[in-house]
Amino acid sequence: MTSASPVPESGLHADPAPSADPAPGTTAAAALARRPDRLGLEVLLVLGVSLGISAISSWINFLDIQTRGGFRNATATLNPSESPRAWVDLSYQLLGILNGLVPALLALLLLSRVPALPGFGIGLDRLRLRRETLQGLGIAALIGLPGLGLVILARHLGINAQLEASGIADVWYRYPVLVGEGIQNGVLEEIVMIGYLLTRLRARNWPAWQAILVSAVIRGSYHTYQGIGGFVGNLVMGALFGWWFTRTRRVLPLVIAHSVIDIVSFVGYAALHGRVGWI
Repeated sequence: MTSASPVPESGLHADPAPSADPAPGTTAAAALARRPDRLGLEVLLVLGVSLGISAISSWINFLDIQTRGGFRNATATLNPSESPRAWVDLSYQLLGILNGLVPALLALLLLSRVPALPGFGIGLDRLRLRRETLQGLGIAALIGLPGLGLVILARHLGINAQLEASGIADVWYRYPVLVGEGIQNGVLEEIVMIGYLLTRLRARNWPAWQAILVSAVIRGSYHTYQGIGGFVGNLVMGALFGWWFTRTRRVLPLVIAHSVIDIVSFVGYAALHGRVGWI
């Protein structure tokens, strides 16, 4: 209970000053500060319904292939066709895209509550849209070209599977779905693994380098179904993306960069496979 306001010399009681409304998210933030274990549980659950489970599944697949002769004769098909019937296949493809977007939306909902900052606290606003689009295209070129070289080298060394970036039949919805898959990957991975995860780990007082390393290792892990090359390449990509975000607190260029890399890979493979010898 607050103490009574003092009585001024005039004998009139002074009106107490109105209390300021707490900043958005203050109550929730204070609660999490008192119970950091809840924040850790939140992180585990978000990863559990998204890319953490994918990482475990990918490692199981990696061990399966390694114990059956290794990756030299293995093939990994991305975006496979789900049914020979067009309407069924398209329905599953669209459902898969939605399924990938939901964990990212969940992460944004949680960030909107804590830390409850503009742009969800990770730079998702339109204040710098043109500039960050150009940054994203630049990052895509910087990461994508060396990444393609690494994939070719790893395949040549027999430590990576033969990648088929599109298993969808040559039907009318093939390219729109591949574009949608690329955008979904960019949104899901960068919002969850970079924007959300690094924000939460830093809130638990993790050093920046440890948070970046954990994020990068998880990213590499859910690509181990491709082989050692897939793990190493995505680990490096995750470390670079984590470094960028730690310095800028802006995730939008990373979403754009990742989406562009995947769209070019998926659509390029679908358009050129069978026409260019090394694809």
